[in-house]
Amino acid sequence: MRPYTAILIIPTGIGASIGGYAGDALPVAKTIAQVVDRLITHPNVMNGAILYWNIPNSFYVEGYGLDKFAAGEWGLRPVYQNRVGLILDQGIEPDLRLRNIQAADAARATLGLSLTDYVITDAPLNVEIRTADSGASWGTIGNPDSLLRAADVLINEVGANAVAVVARFPDEVDGEADYNYRLGKGVDPIAGAEAVISHLIVRKFQVPCAHAPAFLPPDLEPNLSPRSAAEELGYTFLPSVLVGLSRAPQFIVKREIAGALAGDIWVNQVDAVIVPANACGGSALMSLSQQQCLVVSVAENQTQMRVISETIGIKSIQVNSYLEAVGVLAAHQAGVDPFSLCSQLINSKSLHHYP
Repeated sequence: MRPYTAILIIPTGIGASIGGYAGDALPVAKTIAQVVDRLITHPNVMNGAILYWNIPNSFYVEGYGLDKFAAGEWGLRPVYQNRVGLILDQGIEPDLRLRNIQAADAARATLGLSLTDYVITDAPLNVEIRTADSGASWGTIGNPDSLLRAADVLINEVGANAVAVVARFPDEVDGEADYNYRLGKGVDPIAGAEAVISHLIVRKFQVPCAHAPAFLPPDLEPNLSPRSAAEELGYTFLPSVLVGLSRAPQFIVKREIAGALAGDIWVNQVDAVIVPANACGGSALMSLSQQQCLVVSVAENQTQMRVISETIGIKSIQVNSYLEAVGVLAAHQAGVDPFSLCSQLINSKSLHHYP
């Protein structure tokens, strides 16, 4: 029997009530990982700034790479350890840069991670933050070529096979949006811009990548939400990124399939995908819906999106909570129709003559 494989998707920058903050979907990932053999998810789920959790049977896959995997164009190759290279934005102030370097040194000394030398971009990245009409966050990078040149040095000269990026984000984000986020409501104002940074590197170099923003420490907020508090415990968001990248699977481009290994993972091995019920328009889910895998949508995880599975022709089992989703996955893996566990549904689903 092959391993039961599930994908947990909580899109970034859309105000998800679970997973829209500082690693607050980690409890969901930890729980789902207990009832599946392999859990594939992405940095937005796993990153909690200086808080993190090692889930041995999880696979940390950047969003662009996850889209390519779901489309069947790339595979995933599990690894024991990556050599993680660090890119620091030239626009980071010297003291703040030193804080991030010390965080990397701490990860090397305390956690035993394999890190290469770091590279500073040859120009400030000049990140700008935007908000769409829908309320979702996005952003731009003024000097993307500088980012890619730094990544090229790390990968092709220094020998990194995974890349962490720390970019200086503007402190003057939308004041109301930032305040709401710190209180545990609204949309993470920087998440969309973070995704752009990692997408650029993964698309160009096909290596694992994740991003940690650099900010000056904010003023203390007495009413700070526990869901966003992880980002205010220290001077850097880097540790969770380094931990995730340390064992992130390498990408296999399909033209290399002649060298495939027994442990490689391809989309036709995915058994289930779990998504927020009103955020079903993503590229990965659209691709996965064409596979023979179970789609589980979670109603209580509300987002700023308004795309439900039925309106775009995706058949799903909708549940109220992630607790119910865990039960559906357990039943599915056991070969049990989830509807047979609900007495009202059993009575309403008698067999009918076909046609």
